[in-house]
Amino acid sequence: MSKRIIISGGGTGGHIFPAIAIANALKAKDPQTEILFVGANGRMEMEKVPQAGYPIFGLDIAGINRSNLLANLSFPVKLTKSLWAARKVIRDFKPDAAVGVGGYASGPLLLMAGMNGVPYLIQEQNSYAGITNKFLAQNARKICVAYPDMQAFFPTEKVVMTGNPVRSDIGSVSATDPNVWEYFKGLSPDVPTLLVIGGSQGARTINESIDAGLEQLLASGYQIIWQTGKLYIDKARQRVAALHSNRIWVSDFINQMPYAYAAASVVISRAGALSISELCLVGKPSIFVPLPTAAEDHQTKNALALVREEAGLLVKDTEAREKLIPTTLELFKSKEVQHSMGQQIRQLAKPQAAQQIAEEVWKLTQ
Repeated sequence: MSKRIIISGGGTGGHIFPAIAIANALKAKDPQTEILFVGANGRMEMEKVPQAGYPIFGLDIAGINRSNLLANLSFPVKLTKSLWAARKVIRDFKPDAAVGVGGYASGPLLLMAGMNGVPYLIQEQNSYAGITNKFLAQNARKICVAYPDMQAFFPTEKVVMTGNPVRSDIGSVSATDPNVWEYFKGLSPDVPTLLVIGGSQGARTINESIDAGLEQLLASGYQIIWQTGKLYIDKARQRVAALHSNRIWVSDFINQMPYAYAAASVVISRAGALSISELCLVGKPSIFVPLPTAAEDHQTKNALALVREEAGLLVKDTEAREKLIPTTLELFKSKEVQHSMGQQIRQLAKPQAAQQIAEEVWKLTQ
């Protein structure tokens, strides 16, 4: 008899793509496995999960707005509705196990799973556990983590070190592949390349810092792949057009991240769990600009975990406009530092993370 698994969470690419990787690993174990995703209505997962070939049910849930307390007045109502909806999904789908990857939908779904006797697993992506996961850990069977010393947040006997799952195609492409340069039309395989990625939502500080430093980067002999996110793309395109340079490729979203990583010599990125896991796998020297508004400042903690291993550089968001371009130019100048940093970050890679997590989920169904 086939197993039935619910995977809950989302909100950003950093939660969605690992969730899909886990689903794919479960399907690889047994193609008959039935998988249902539970996400938050209006969020990215409602589009990306069906594109990956999986059904999804949406809850009317949102996070707590820390900057505008009045916006939270409807939160108790939404939470109550989501809990009832999650309970109905569990009773209708009758899962053998549930997985929470973080994001708004994880809380209500896992809470109801526990109350209805469904064993569940938490996939904690960051080096610092958030309030919701610490609460849910009480009834979780297993907690799959990506960083050492997570016993500070979770019961030791429940913690399994798996790393964070990434898309299966990450690291599968080489810079010698002509498709890379066909995708990034105008760029040359012979010119050192800076890849700028601000996450699926973009990153204003990174964008403004790059915008201000384009002339310096071009004058220093580098070319740029610049992923801006939707909010900055119009301004970025106008800026690039005014420079009349064929050494800048700009887009709001990169659909072929394996090509982007293959092309990159140096990477500038936020420090979300997914970005870090992918950069570990491809072994690219990277400068991290952590998102300061991330819950419990977990992105700074993620980046510091790499800095301690000499596997990355950190530029604070508040200092990016002043320091990001000089730090980038300094890193480009030293092939030795690039090589060393690339080796160090690659040692932290966990290429079998999705398969290991799928194995832990499978054990819950026995």
